[in-house]
Amino acid sequence: MLDQDLQDQLAAYLERVKEPFELVATLGDDAGSQEMRELLETVAKLCDKITLRTDGNDARTPSFALQRKSGAPMKLRFAAIPLGHEFTSLVLALLWTGGHPPKVEEDTITQIKALQFDQPQKFDVFMSLSCHNCPDVVQALSLMAINNPAFDVTIIDGGLNQKEVEDKGIMAVPAVHLQGEMFHSGRASLEELVAKLDTGAAKREAAKLSARAPYEVLILGGGPAGAAAAVYAARKGIRTGLLAERFGGQVNDTMAIENYIGVPETDGPKYAAALEQHVKTYDVDFMNGHRAASVIPAHEEGGYITLKTDAGGTLQTRSLIIATGARWRNINVPGEQEYKNKGVAYCPHCDGPLFKGKDVAVIGGGNSGVEAAIDLAGLVKHVTVFEFMPEMKADAVLIHKLKSLPNVTIHTNSQTLEITGADGKVNGLKYKDRATNEEHTVPLEGVFIQIGLVPNTEFLGTTIERTKFGEIMVDAKNHTNVAGIFGAGDCTTVPYKQIVIAASEGAKAALSAFDHLIRTPAPAAQATEREQEAVAA
Repeated sequence: MLDQDLQDQLAAYLERVKEPFELVATLGDDAGSQEMRELLETVAKLCDKITLRTDGNDARTPSFALQRKSGAPMKLRFAAIPLGHEFTSLVLALLWTGGHPPKVEEDTITQIKALQFDQPQKFDVFMSLSCHNCPDVVQALSLMAINNPAFDVTIIDGGLNQKEVEDKGIMAVPAVHLQGEMFHSGRASLEELVAKLDTGAAKREAAKLSARAPYEVLILGGGPAGAAAAVYAARKGIRTGLLAERFGGQVNDTMAIENYIGVPETDGPKYAAALEQHVKTYDVDFMNGHRAASVIPAHEEGGYITLKTDAGGTLQTRSLIIATGARWRNINVPGEQEYKNKGVAYCPHCDGPLFKGKDVAVIGGGNSGVEAAIDLAGLVKHVTVFEFMPEMKADAVLIHKLKSLPNVTIHTNSQTLEITGADGKVNGLKYKDRATNEEHTVPLEGVFIQIGLVPNTEFLGTTIERTKFGEIMVDAKNHTNVAGIFGAGDCTTVPYKQIVIAASEGAKAALSAFDHLIRTPAPAAQATEREQEAVAA
């Protein structure tokens, strides 16, 4: 099952196992059980501290549990043969069970161990071996089970347990059930999942934020723009903070990145991890998992700007860079979420080459939709454009160009009803002709949704000048209408929403913030109460 090279790599990792433990398997006569037995025998052979037992009596067959021979009890089971994207999850579970410390903030581990409940927390984590979003959730719940006996976690492969998945109506992974009810769906970090369980965490984190000394520059947002701003600001030697709801932002949901100059090929999660690693090489106060609630400009020149979070925390800073990005506007029809990154895409520049030679659709007849269709027509076999209104909304020159292409079909006055799929990927689109009310289905392998972006700027209210679409209005040097506050990336009016452009805008914003700081009087020499407390601490 594992080739020799992979066995050699696994053996090297398993040398880090410090404490003995058992793999307790529940096996049958089916092919899956035979495959699981072979995998577990290989693991046990490679490490003398791991013992395999085959006398398990779990409700699911095949499955296996990780069980310590001594020390704190733990309940972690795999109703899965964790290969593919989940092989790393298996390796980490083995190492953590064997006493190797995880690469996680110690405060987070302490928080997990301190969680208490009235009853055991029984989690079922449904995943698939081809899901690139699943490993983070699988690893997070595994770590919880290993570090707190209150957690009873089973990792379930939907392909291996298809009837259970069908009976429970699970249409997308990762899906996390707690006590048999939906707890979480989609990608999530360890910190996000812990925060959902720790009801007092938000209040404690808000207090920690409020105790921090003021910054010279505070970056709001952890995507490419925010990360670049943090690196450039920190390199100036000024006190820098970065606060993000989800570090990496929209990049985390991108499958393939092949147009970032100097990086021929990567994927979103890898790129987001690289951004975080780069930021953390500098002296940046890194605050992840916080949502901004409001921004209060300084009352006087050189004063402090105040940022409030939705959990009640406050931060102060001499300059603020808003890089909160944008999210794709959804069409909200069945199939959109289920097949996101499995045929449903939003960026033709990034993902178009993946559909070379295939039939695809573009939903949206505005400039972005028509430009996407023109772009895709040079790559794919055929493009079908769907526009809800009776007429295309794009510029005439673009419509003329689109209609001149031989491999494009246009349907106006068409309402998208459903994106259909099979075997985990898109296979068609169902739409209604609004003139006749007749319904039709077009066979497709990809659907590009191009009905616009929604900037993540709602929290600003009327504080910062924005367009009617919600984009922060910035000049060539990223200034907003408020002194000391700058904007960068997809949340602003800068054209072309691309990773490389967002990163460059973040760098520009940081340089502009530094220029602002050296030209603006510093706050009064008398330290604020918060600064005095920080120094004393």
